Amino acid sequence: MIIEIDFNSDEALYMQLRNQIIMGIATSQFHEGDSLPSVRQLADTIGINMHTVNKAYTVLKQEGYVKVDRRKGAVIALDVDRMRAVDELRKELQVILAKSSCKNISRQEVHELIDEIYEEYGGLN
Repeated sequence: MIIEIDFNSDEALYMQLRNQIIMGIATSQFHEGDSLPSVRQLADTIGINMHTVNKAYTVLKQEGYVKVDRRKGAVIALDVDRMRAVDELRKELQVILAKSSCKNISRQEVHELIDEIYEEYGGLN
């Protein structure tokens, strides 16, 4: 598992870690049932506080990407409620598209970007 954390970024470390794990799932680096490293192990590997890793794992659990098993630790479990995921995506896209509109980015450019990015994750048509 390769996690790249930018310590100079304005984005919180736990969110960077969360996002890296989600991208790992999307690109098939991680699969349903895979165990993530223990909080301590990942914190030592990346060089961050254990509480930061724990917070990222907690957010991933709340969002339905992982479950916590007493024996295995954090395990990839994609039982996300689809309707909730679509609703969250809609809210996030509203802000992104508003920003795009303010910067005069066309609908066609947005669609091209979406298609390009979605292809990277092996998205379905």
